[in-house]
Amino acid sequence: MLILGLLFAAPYSFAHQQKSAISTVSFNPRTHSIEIMHRFRIHDAEHAVKHIFGKEADIIGSKKTQEQFSNYVRKHFSMFTADTALKLIDIGYENDGQFFWVYQETVEPAALKTLSIRHDSLQEIWPSQVNTVNIEGKGKLQTMIFDDSVESLEITF
Repeated sequence: MLILGLLFAAPYSFAHQQKSAISTVSFNPRTHSIEIMHRFRIHDAEHAVKHIFGKEADIIGSKKTQEQFSNYVRKHFSMFTADTALKLIDIGYENDGQFFWVYQETVEPAALKTLSIRHDSLQEIWPSQVNTVNIEGKGKLQTMIFDDSVESLEITF
């Protein structure tokens, strides 16, 4: 019976051990803007805020902690063209129960040929943290994968 219980618990515990986030960088041709959406598992965010902001931090019940985590994510994500940082505007954040979302946007630079991205959120806490960034709406879908050994990546359009 113990083995059966462990078998049922294993997938649940494994799911909580995966430290990953997915961000989408989407080019909007109608507004000529670049929209960024970061998605973190709420379980990971709960543990992270206690490491970053202290054991009283509560991403589910505290607007202050939600704002702090949103600011943290924004500080750990940046985009560049030809060594010039793009000014990312904070659009907001939300907790949908399963995920914590952080939203940003910027104006699409004219004649954009390359884009460099840095995304190291939570990697100082968990070296195994993997941040995936999908770039869509400007040619074919491109994916960047940031782990603790990758500081920034560049794509060409």
